[in-house]
Amino acid sequence: MMRRSTALGLGGMAVVAVLAGGCSMQPNDKAGARAGGAVGEVAQPARARAELRDAQGQSVGSATLAATEAGVRIEVQVTGLPAGRHGFHIHETGRCEPPDFASAGGHFNPSAHRHGMENPAGPHGGDLPNIVVGDDGSGSLAVVNPYLSLGTGAENDLLRAGGTAVMIHAGPDDYFTDPAGNSGARIACGVVERVAE
Repeated sequence: MMRRSTALGLGGMAVVAVLAGGCSMQPNDKAGARAGGAVGEVAQPARARAELRDAQGQSVGSATLAATEAGVRIEVQVTGLPAGRHGFHIHETGRCEPPDFASAGGHFNPSAHRHGMENPAGPHGGDLPNIVVGDDGSGSLAVVNPYLSLGTGAENDLLRAGGTAVMIHAGPDDYFTDPAGNSGARIACGVVERVAE
């Protein structure tokens, strides 16, 4: 199958989207300096994982997270989801109580910005590119978010007290509208948990 790539600029980050299967976002040189504790301070790179479950409690995928010098690398793979683009975010509380996952709170936003990678007053630290799910219900995404850290103890640490959660929404994020990009209902959620080193 032929794949086509496009480059998009979102929130000061260079994004390369592979249109038939995934997305990879890497920060530009300036973005790495805003990682808030992630750059050059992680001696043993922290790692974490989130098991994504739907409203019926069924596993629909997983996310792995790793500290890097440029921020937090997040890789997610999903199956059994509706085809199309879906909002993908980090939420502020490490609780995923079905069916609506309201227990996860709002977007992780330690810097108190507005929502959206295309919003001049944004983005939230937990804003991420949409994940694209194919007709077979599967999709994947890899992204480095320079606004997050892992295991640093900083304000933007995803392993903070109270935890954080990975969330997938029913519709696409418009990358602008506060507070959640009009991305609709929450359809899958996973608590971010440290992986033993």
